[in-house]
Amino acid sequence: MPEKVLLNWSSGKESALCLYQIRQSRDYEIVALLTTITEDYDRVSMHGVRRILLEKQAESLNIPIEKVFIKKNYSNNEYESRIKDILKLYKKKGILSAVFGDIYLLDVRRYREDNLKKAGIKAIFPLWKKDTFELANLFIDLGFKAIITCIDSHALDREFVGREFDKGFLNDLPAHVDPCGENGEFHTFVYEGPIFKHCIHFKKGEVVLRDNRFYFCDLLPKQL
Repeated sequence: MPEKVLLNWSSGKESALCLYQIRQSRDYEIVALLTTITEDYDRVSMHGVRRILLEKQAESLNIPIEKVFIKKNYSNNEYESRIKDILKLYKKKGILSAVFGDIYLLDVRRYREDNLKKAGIKAIFPLWKKDTFELANLFIDLGFKAIITCIDSHALDREFVGREFDKGFLNDLPAHVDPCGENGEFHTFVYEGPIFKHCIHFKKGEVVLRDNRFYFCDLLPKQL
């Protein structure tokens, strides 16, 4: 019997690769996607993706979403408290592990492990210490499609936001930028791939600058 787990779902490529690998291994069964929503904007935190598009992803994956709502100026204590409460509810249902798409940032991993330990939950990192260039190319080669929804202007020019995450994008990245954006250089929205029943359709909206640093490309749901 596969172990039932939660998947930390950002709407982006590492989350999608985690889910793909878990389904391939058959060691785990994802019972819910755990996603943080900034309630002031009604969008996925950091990625800037509208909640309706997140819900369309979940419908195409056939997995329910557990949404964690936070304020835009939330404190770590507020976030940790809300996560802890949700994890405790799942622990009562027999869910003892949560999956994350982190690759090599040790401080982030330890932070997650420490938070989960407070709720008696174990953290699983399927992509840990894997080569990010190889992961980026594997994502593309598997047939996944994603768009860049957010870039850090301290790392990338505005022109990179709104682009497809493809081999042309990877080739154009400056040498100091991680191919998976592991240091927060950019974030993505995955809209098609082998884990989805169908493509999530959208059209690109305006590009906006937030906090005088982060460029976001708005994605609008599109009805066929």
